[in-house]
Amino acid sequence: MTINLFLFLVLAVVVVATALGMLFSKNAVYSALFLVLNFSTVAVFYLLLGAPFIALTQVTVYAGAIMVLFLFVIMLLGTEELEESKVLPWQKPTALFLAFVLLVEGIYLMVMQKTTGLITTPVADAGSPEVIGNMLFNKYLLPFEATSILLLVAMVGAIVLTLKKKGGQN
Repeated sequence: MTINLFLFLVLAVVVVATALGMLFSKNAVYSALFLVLNFSTVAVFYLLLGAPFIALTQVTVYAGAIMVLFLFVIMLLGTEELEESKVLPWQKPTALFLAFVLLVEGIYLMVMQKTTGLITTPVADAGSPEVIGNMLFNKYLLPFEATSILLLVAMVGAIVLTLKKKGGQN
């Protein structure tokens, strides 16, 4: 067992544990802190893959600025504890359909990456914006989309947590 494989397995356990902690935490602040740890661990994954720019972006933008903003809003509004809510009848089928679409897209991207041979050796001008953009939307499209979906879910969750009951309705 190489050191990279061992590190990958340890980080994989941390990523799954923090994701589950974020999902099942009843306290919004703890959930946001689990998400920060998850983002930071994903940045270490990017470093293992040899993508220091994406790792730096992950830490700076997502784990830094956006999560600090989420924590500030959660603490400012005082909605740390989740309350019991009614599930709308259309939520589960929609969530299952969207999860299926995301799963199919992820499998498609992984298969296409294997067949098209997108993994190449770094070129001399690897730091130019054009090369970074091409790599971001070709080689690293799946992690980029997964991160954007995670941020979207966190944003919607923050909005749902701030809703006040008015006249018996959410």
